[in-house]
Amino acid sequence: MSCCAKKSGTECCGADKSTAQTSETAIRDAVREHYARVVTSDKSGSGDCCGAGSCFAPNTDQNYAQKLGYSADDLAAAPDRANLGLGCGNPIKVAKLQPGETVLDLGSGAGFDAFIAARAVGPTGLVIGVDMTPEMIEKATANAQKSGHKNVDFRLGQIEDMPVESGSVDVVISNCVINLVPNKRKAIEESYRVLRSGGRLAISDVVTNVELPEDVRRDLALYAGCLAGATPVVDLQEYLKSAGFVDIKISPKDESREFIKDWAPGLKLEEFVVSAHIEAKKP
Repeated sequence: MSCCAKKSGTECCGADKSTAQTSETAIRDAVREHYARVVTSDKSGSGDCCGAGSCFAPNTDQNYAQKLGYSADDLAAAPDRANLGLGCGNPIKVAKLQPGETVLDLGSGAGFDAFIAARAVGPTGLVIGVDMTPEMIEKATANAQKSGHKNVDFRLGQIEDMPVESGSVDVVISNCVINLVPNKRKAIEESYRVLRSGGRLAISDVVTNVELPEDVRRDLALYAGCLAGATPVVDLQEYLKSAGFVDIKISPKDESREFIKDWAPGLKLEEFVVSAHIEAKKP
């Protein structure tokens, strides 16, 4: 039983576990509904029911963000409500962004990482955010307009089929999103396609070194909560290598288990899932 089912029934995550089908369409629908609810709630966590922190229940506390690797300057510079507390790391910390670069943020949400990246690449650079949830795109675009950011461009689309020109991006970043994608291999291939030669991938996501229990993998609430879709490290390495990436580096962060245990209290999924920095380059 998922944490949502334990607390208030499955209505909070848009998935009835007893009848849920883990098809690609069902996964996308559950994820889209969950994050639309997150971004349209009046206060952090409204409409969600799974405890403090994470992709399940947003945690916008500055201490949590700093544990993920964000600085006080990052938090101060982000527009109001851009930080929805949905990450599991800080991909920008390892991306080593340079002025003038074009950055693509996969699953850009309300724009938190995109705005931090926009500051790093400066007015001569560009940050493209792609998200499949219309409400997220609307919120991110409003944040950009209110804050006066001119070098961000938020686009509606799936990251397995991105509305981005081939070979047009210097860096691909993402924060706790690849796990939410049904076709992870295709998402990695798309990331490779849009990168220029010499471009790099720098993402934070959840991974696993063991096979998750079947009841967890089939639970759409846990999938939307960034747990059931955690990618096995060996599979992720194969996806990256098969797409053509080189200099692949996957660095699990054991300390992340301390906050992952709060994502689904009592289920002990921190024994299976850990956050990691994932880096690779396109030759």
